[in-house]
Amino acid sequence: MTFRVLDPTPEKAPPIGQLAPRLGSLRGKTVGFISNGKEGTKGFFAHLDRLLREQHGVADVVMRTKSNYSAPADPHIVAEIRSWHAVVSGIGD
Repeated sequence: MTFRVLDPTPEKAPPIGQLAPRLGSLRGKTVGFISNGKEGTKGFFAHLDRLLREQHGVADVVMRTKSNYSAPADPHIVAEIRSWHAVVSGIGD
């Protein structure tokens, strides 16, 4: 009997991205929150929003929710990220 072993790894390595430059401060910045839409993110993000504004001087917090909790962020959300200074992505169950 012969066994064929298949290797599921891709032939090409995925492109290596770059880390965004670190912000010196959050004061006056816009922070975007991307939620998976589950109930657990609401309270956490509301609390984090308040902390960022009160303790770190964040000027604006933008809340967005993905249309499918198990998929990547929707294209219109990804396009909007460019106008934010920082992003918080969260899940909640």
